Amino acid sequence: MKRVLGLVAALGALAPAFAQKTIRVDVAQDKAGSEPTRFLGVVGNWVVVPDGGRNVLMVDGRQWKKGDPSGGLADKARLIYGSRHEEFIESVKAFAYYPYAVAQGIDDFQNGEIEMRFQLIDGALDQCAGILFNVKPNGDYLTVRFNGKEDNLVLWTFNKGTRKFVKRAPEDVPLPMKQWHTMKIAVHGTKLEGYLNGRHLLDYTLPEPVSGKVGVWSKTDSVSYFDGFTVTPAP
Repeated sequence: MKRVLGLVAALGALAPAFAQKTIRVDVAQDKAGSEPTRFLGVVGNWVVVPDGGRNVLMVDGRQWKKGDPSGGLADKARLIYGSRHEEFIESVKAFAYYPYAVAQGIDDFQNGEIEMRFQLIDGALDQCAGILFNVKPNGDYLTVRFNGKEDNLVLWTFNKGTRKFVKRAPEDVPLPMKQWHTMKIAVHGTKLEGYLNGRHLLDYTLPEPVSGKVGVWSKTDSVSYFDGFTVTPAP
């Protein structure tokens, strides 16, 4: 009996450690109307806005201009990549076509899950929200995104200034505008899975394991909300 109680106590002591593995990045404590502090907007206009009594992150594509990085890019690049920030800046300036913001506090995501909530608010050209991952110092990245104009979940790659389609989920899923939805990716080695509202829709085998920064992604004139961004590394 003592051994059982001891085991229960030990497991109880370990539980908080496992619970702390999930990292949550949000703007709940930021001031509405300001730039987010825990997401560094690299391309596009990112701002904190109130929604239902809670502050959330918004990308405001109504002011989008092709090739226009966010303000204060140099300072943000230093925070993201330190001594390698100049390489990152040059890449962003040359290929700043798609708004994205890098999450603070997650230095190198390799395996595990990234999940977020999103709302599609507006957009004449596009209505997009996506999870950004595998962000490299040279500006390369991967993204799994949902496009409300196409009703699909798609994996894209951005490599050396070229954005390329990789794989589309076989099933289209229309999502109502101005409602919260969930998106999740799971990465285990080279295996990638994509989920919308808890439904497993996308599978792909990557050419190599991922390793890099993470964040949120959008496209052109999309106006989208983001909240509940969590990263759970694999044990």
